[in-house]
This record gives sequence, C-alpha cells and structure tokens, in this order.
Amino acid sequence: MGMLDGKVAAVTGGGNGIGREVAKELAAQGAKVVVNDYGVTVDGRKEEANPADVVAQAIRATGGVAVANQMDIGTVKGGQGLVDQAISEFGKLDILVNVAGILRDKMIFNMSEEEWDEVIRVHLKGHYCTIRPASAHMRERKAGRIINFSSGAALGAPGQPNYGAAKAAIIGLTYSSALALAKYNVTVNAIMPGASTRMTDSIPQGRIPGMSFPNSHEAAGTIHDPRHVAPVVAFLASDEAQYISGQCIGANGYRVTLYSHIKPERVLMGDKAWTTERLASVFKGTLGGDLKLPRML
Repeated sequence: MGMLDGKVAAVTGGGNGIGREVAKELAAQGAKVVVNDYGVTVDGRKEEANPADVVAQAIRATGGVAVANQMDIGTVKGGQGLVDQAISEFGKLDILVNVAGILRDKMIFNMSEEEWDEVIRVHLKGHYCTIRPASAHMRERKAGRIINFSSGAALGAPGQPNYGAAKAAIIGLTYSSALALAKYNVTVNAIMPGASTRMTDSIPQGRIPGMSFPNSHEAAGTIHDPRHVAPVVAFLASDEAQYISGQCIGANGYRVTLYSHIKPERVLMGDKAWTTERLASVFKGTLGGDLKLPRML
C-alpha cells in the first residue's frame, strides 16, 4: 500500500532530473501518473527524442501506471491538454506538480527581450496554464494538491534575472492560489529544491554564492541526487499533508526547510508626512545602516 493509492497525478518537466524522480516516486506511492515533457534542451530548444515516453515506460516496467504527455505547458492549450488527458485516461486529477522550466542565463544588462520572455513564459506562465484548468477541476471535486517549483534563485542569483524573477513570482502565485482554494479543500505549496541536474550543470561554479553542485552524472547516490527531493513532493501530495498550504519548503539533500513568509522587520512611524531630507536624516539610525544585498540560502 502506498500513500497515494487511488490518486492521479500530472507532473510537468517529468522527463529529466527532479521531475523524473518526482514522477517515479508518485508512481511508487501508488499514483497513476501523466508524465509531461515537451522534450527540449536546458535552454528550451527541441530535441528529437522525448524523455516523457522513457519515464512513463520505466514506471510501467516496475508495475506502476503512467502515460506520457508531450505538450508545451507554456501555452494555454498545452496546460488544458495535460489536465484533459489525466481526466480522460484516469477519470480525475488529484495532484498537479509543476517542475518544467528552462534557462537562458545572462546578466541583466546583456539580456535580450526574447531571453527574458521565453523563461518567463515557460516558468511563470507555464504554472498559470496548468493551475487554471487543474484548480477548476479540483474546485468542483473539492479536493486536490498543487505543488509548484520555485528556486533559491528567487532570493537572488546574478546572471539569472529572468529565472529569479519567475521563481519569485511563482511563490506569490502559490500564496494567492492557496488562499483562493482553501475553502475547496485544495492545498497549494511551493518547493525550493537543491540537487544536481542539467540546469545546475549549465551554471559556472562560483557564479551563485553559497551554491555548488557536482556534475549531474556524478550525483546518483550522493547528497546531491535529485531523488532526495521527490519524497517531500510525495508527502505534500498525500492526505497526510492536508493541513499544509501556502508554504514554501526547501528540499536539498537530507535537509528539509520551512521558509518564512516576508514580514515587517522594522517600522519607522512618523507623526507627520515625511520629507526626503527628514527621512534621509533618520533612516540609518532607525531602519538600519547595516543593510546588505540579499543572498541565496
């Protein structure tokens, strides 16, 4: 007996890395899985073979139930198609996991409009395109789990302004959706993962402070193995996690982290309208002269 027996799940970006391990773990826990992957390189260029077929076949070979989906979830048609396939194949959709994403890394002063737009489309719009139809279905059934993927890049990553912006926005989308869907018994949470994947392979070592991963081909069986992220996702997808919603949870190796929501740290209250000069004269001694640039955790 698995913790997800009788459940139906859809996993975007399920053909590689973390998405692949999530799809396999959900299936191992008893869920029927629709494995979505558009079949692209890390920077979003189409490949000949589609890994969704490979992962779905691997799940079936171990006794699980899975089908492949190759639609582009950065489009409304693709997001709707994913949800429709889950319902047509298995009668319902209980769990949506949004992992799919690409990278087009550049410093902000060198980034093209196309590099900005495509990353925002796949990550942020991709979450909208799947959550909108999935949440409508879950709202009708008054049950469901939506698990989004953010990133430590949301806390600041030089050379990834498009990716960091999308991942920070996904946290906001998660909070908003959690509040909207709470009365329908649908939970919405975000994951900040840490693992060696095709994406981390593309980032030069030392580019991001405090972050260093070995090559993904060497990660299997180590603390950097993507499979360590999967149990956190499977737990959040289970009935045991009914009380958890609107949260951002880190899953990095053997460490699971609950991140705090943004809240006021210090408040400066005036007794009349502020002038620029008056604010400048008191800011350092009240709100702080020790403010530093944010860093990834």
